[in-house]
Amino acid sequence: MSEEIIENLGDQVVAVLKTIFDPEIPVDIYELGLIYDVFVNEDNDVKVLMTLTTPNCPVAETLPEEVKQKVQSIDVVNEAEVELTFDPPWTQDLMSEEAKLELGML
Repeated sequence: MSEEIIENLGDQVVAVLKTIFDPEIPVDIYELGLIYDVFVNEDNDVKVLMTLTTPNCPVAETLPEEVKQKVQSIDVVNEAEVELTFDPPWTQDLMSEEAKLELGML
């Protein structure tokens, strides 16, 4: 499979992630800095490494499952996996400039 197709799938995954919002903060989880990495292999398997704003976040059970379901819904994705990590812990420094602007932090 060509490198271009994999990059395109990565872009598709990011676009889907930008449709998922933290219920307490009006910013998508990608701009919020909750997505640490997206891995795509030649079999179109996708692994998303993500965190939550806190380990006892109210959506700790549902948000990773929503991420998995939405990534899995991309037609060419074979298998989707979401791994939660709290290392490093999330901080506001991980937010994009766009997210900080949206929240009035700039």
